[in-house]
Amino acid sequence: MKDDLPLSSDLLLRAYAMGIFPMAETRDSPDVFWVDPKHRGVLPLTGFHISRSLARRIRRDQVSATLNHNFRATVSACAAREDTWINDEIFELYGELHDLGRAHSLEVWANGKILGGVYGVTLGGAFFGESMFSSATDGSKMALAFLTTHLSRCGFCLFDTQFLTDHLASLGGYEMSRQAYHTALAHALEVRAAIGAHPVPSAQDVLQRRTHTS
Repeated sequence: MKDDLPLSSDLLLRAYAMGIFPMAETRDSPDVFWVDPKHRGVLPLTGFHISRSLARRIRRDQVSATLNHNFRATVSACAAREDTWINDEIFELYGELHDLGRAHSLEVWANGKILGGVYGVTLGGAFFGESMFSSATDGSKMALAFLTTHLSRCGFCLFDTQFLTDHLASLGGYEMSRQAYHTALAHALEVRAAIGAHPVPSAQDVLQRRTHTS
């Protein structure tokens, strides 16, 4: 069901502040609907689980990360799958949010090749993760490892993943009730955080953080 109000970047930001987010049924669907899940997925910023095999891959491949290297290309890569909720309207609107400094992407690289990436929206101390992709084994896991480290350094306190998948659960993700999420969101919106407050962490930074939180 599409809202009577025309979609805009301002409306999207107001929706996120209310705890709802947009989706389309398919890439070709002309309509966008609002979602407020009964159970919300959350990724811990201080308890992200980096397995030994993932740590070895980050160390062995000398992985590095960039912030907003090419936001629209990251969104396109996230949408380049058989089933996607990113239609043309959503793609354009998140591009507008990026131009406003409200939507961001993080990409991971090795030997000049992109391994994966993730993008989302920021408000206060909340990061609303929208989608991620892998073009190599564990690409999205590595992107999330770098991103959670970066967000924690920059003062963020909530990483909303919308839903909890097995993939996210293996990294320490968990579910909150709708009520608990809205309480956490209200707190996060009062927090002052800036995604550009610190440089993107190095692989060594990410792996040292794993040692300190294990």
